Amino acid sequence: MGNSMFLIGMFVVLIIGLLTGHQLAFVLGGIGTIFGYIGWGPTINSIFATRVWDTMNSYSLIAIPMFVLMANFLTASGVADGLFDAVKILFGKMKGGLAIAVIIVSTIFAATTGVVGASVTTMGLLALPVLMKNNYNKELSCGTVAAGGTLGILIPPSMMLVLMGSYSTVSVGKLFSAALVPGLALSLLYIVYIVVMCHIHPDWGPGMDEAELSKYTLAMKLRNTLINLVPPMILIIAVLGSIFTGYATPTEASGVGAFAAMILCALYRKLTLKVIHNSMIDTAKTTAMCFVIVFGANAFSSAFLGMGGSAMVTNLVQGMGLSGTGVFVLMLAIAFILGCFIDWIGIVMILFPIFLPILDTYGYDRLVVVATCAVLLQTCFLTPPFGFSLFYLNGLGVPGIKLSHIYKGIIPFVAIILVVTALCIFFPNLMYGLAMAVSE
Repeated sequence: MGNSMFLIGMFVVLIIGLLTGHQLAFVLGGIGTIFGYIGWGPTINSIFATRVWDTMNSYSLIAIPMFVLMANFLTASGVADGLFDAVKILFGKMKGGLAIAVIIVSTIFAATTGVVGASVTTMGLLALPVLMKNNYNKELSCGTVAAGGTLGILIPPSMMLVLMGSYSTVSVGKLFSAALVPGLALSLLYIVYIVVMCHIHPDWGPGMDEAELSKYTLAMKLRNTLINLVPPMILIIAVLGSIFTGYATPTEASGVGAFAAMILCALYRKLTLKVIHNSMIDTAKTTAMCFVIVFGANAFSSAFLGMGGSAMVTNLVQGMGLSGTGVFVLMLAIAFILGCFIDWIGIVMILFPIFLPILDTYGYDRLVVVATCAVLLQTCFLTPPFGFSLFYLNGLGVPGIKLSHIYKGIIPFVAIILVVTALCIFFPNLMYGLAMAVSE
């Protein structure tokens, strides 16, 4: 009983630390260190050092800075600007056409970045002023940009998938394959929602002015499409195609992708020494942030598991009499709640060491479990009070857009994510058939 209360105390202090506004990495690391010393004494130092060493020896984690660098070069290249202009012209005449264009461009951009901050900020700057100019519903506009930009964390290549695969011992390449269908399903359902709502409420998404569209001849439309759509598609095929066909590992493909993105930046005449410097600095900051959280989470999980935390949770779950599906849903429910307060890295580091071994005993394929978690964890960017995509969007300061518009706008998109998550739980063969076949 004393040991159980000690372990429960770790989570109580964790909640207090987060609610008082302290940084996740230092809360996790501090709790792990303090409770580790109380429970184990100085021996905990060697345990921490071993866990950090094992993490840094992970070959697949090299892909994280490379994919982040690729995203930074692509953002600097302005490829999203041209993409949005090209797709906007093609769909602008439709009801809700501009919002559909946002989702399409966000999906393509997601397959070339893997970083939510870059996707949401870029699309917010590009699309929100255009949507406001064309009198689109503010809530629909904000929800579309926030949800579309958040696809960057799911559709491969994704920094989150790399870290999740490394931490769960699931092949990153297979995880990329598994995330592709749910990611495209989300994109399609977002478009369906926009079409339906703009059909019910035509004033929510009026078509673009005919006079503005008449400026573009068919030749201009084809030229815009070729110049702005083909290069990013070649990059996507080069990176994902090499992974899915087995010609390259995700780590190798990430290096190729970063180099190709730099070439693309040069072709768009945006590659300067300043761009290279800023891209390197931003990549270093993002990577450092990621690994500081990983180290802190390793300290927390080492102390928790080392003092019998896994056995305590296993006994608690078994005492609830849940089926394997029930345990899986419980894990996802906890992840959803935690997503309102902490980011995805902390959720992965806290829940995976506890629940993955339990779900192993029920015969669950880790590929399915991890990929489904990846789908759900998009909500941690969209749910108040600490959804990062909401703050990225609000921080742009677009005239007429308030935080209340953003909060209301994301509700239906979060519901769509939960629907797709449910499909992943109950119909894994439908969502992950190709990836599961490859894994066998």
